[in-house]
Amino acid sequence: MTQAFDAADQQALLETRAEAALALARRLGADACEVGASVDQGIGVSVREGDVETVELSRDQGIAVTVYVGQRKGSASSSDASEASVRDVVEKALAIARYTGEDPAAGLADAELMATRFPDLDVHHPWPLSTEEAIELALTCESAGRGVEGIRSSEGASLSSGEGVHVYANSHGFLGGQRGSRHSLSCLLIAEDASGMQRDYDYTTSRDPRALRDPAAVGESAARRTLQRLGAVRPATGRMPVLFDPSLASGLVGHLMGAIAGGALYRQSSFLCERLNTMLFPDWFSLGERPMEVGAMASSPFDADGVQTRDNVFIDQGRLASYLLSAYSARRLGMSTTGNAGGARNLRITAPLESQESLLARMDRGVLVTELMGQGVNGVTGDYSRGAAGFWVENGRIQHPVEEFTIAGNLETMFQGLVGIGDDIDTRGSIHTGSWLIDEMTVAGA
Repeated sequence: MTQAFDAADQQALLETRAEAALALARRLGADACEVGASVDQGIGVSVREGDVETVELSRDQGIAVTVYVGQRKGSASSSDASEASVRDVVEKALAIARYTGEDPAAGLADAELMATRFPDLDVHHPWPLSTEEAIELALTCESAGRGVEGIRSSEGASLSSGEGVHVYANSHGFLGGQRGSRHSLSCLLIAEDASGMQRDYDYTTSRDPRALRDPAAVGESAARRTLQRLGAVRPATGRMPVLFDPSLASGLVGHLMGAIAGGALYRQSSFLCERLNTMLFPDWFSLGERPMEVGAMASSPFDADGVQTRDNVFIDQGRLASYLLSAYSARRLGMSTTGNAGGARNLRITAPLESQESLLARMDRGVLVTELMGQGVNGVTGDYSRGAAGFWVENGRIQHPVEEFTIAGNLETMFQGLVGIGDDIDTRGSIHTGSWLIDEMTVAGA
């Protein structure tokens, strides 16, 4: 059994530590200061071929302090949030600040932007799970998958469950805390036929353990996905449509957000520099964030600067309507923060949706991609090239699995060539989207 974790007590302790750090920084000469402190606890187990492989009980804590002396900035952190450690961290941050150069953009976000609304976002659902219960759930998941005819062996099933508290405070007088939880279960299986071995997996994750899929269903789904890949061959080479599975389409959204992030923009390391208010997508496509969505994976009332989060629209009817800015990156760009220090929260697409069968019919001939490999994405140019596996589509129908091929294009061209989005929405992460059909990419296979 994991050590007892009282989130309310932990939050109160972290708030006390944060306030002590702020007071000490002021006494030692800082003009401004901000503090982040957190504590997390969890359990993780993995099983393989019916045996327990690992059991891990974790408890992590830390504190990070940033001080400003004029427009000089210094930061230090520690994995120990004790009273003695707080003093040491503050002193180190101040020592660093005195030797750094002045940065006109340095400093806290404006005081009037600090969050004042802290609704219950329903993101904290502890799971009082014993080690024995966690092992049993993982074994049930793996056993269900191994029991499917055609499955040769298993790479294992894993269960993780954790909760934590995060506190942020600064010398504007802002003090905010949030408790959260995350639970997940996954299974990876292996099948083999005359053409060779294949592997695939499935998983479920949620803030609330009651929303997790049935362990046996996860294992059986992993088995079906694995068996579907048997007999894979290399596809033909050419220019053709590509349909991205929902779990991969979310990665395309992630590349977009990376390209409009303030850090990439002020460093001139994005293919979307100075592209605000230009058309990037078809006019039926919009993308925004909902940071106050109840129960969602990335919900928070304040960002990493303490700024009140708000709904933002990044793509409005195809047009790039907003960048993704923290207080610092906004100052560097001569703009205002969008409340996105720490990233976007709960990205949601507004667009007409259609079934995957409809998208396949519109594709006619091409590839459905269900796995991507490699890191071949250039954020400066937008060039995109990844190893892939999936299924060959002919006459609008899936014909057979394919592997060992590359898909290539340019992100901006891909965005403009978005033909349709599926109603098979993957809600497991902070980006909710269905399949994406891109009109044409280069497929390099046989």
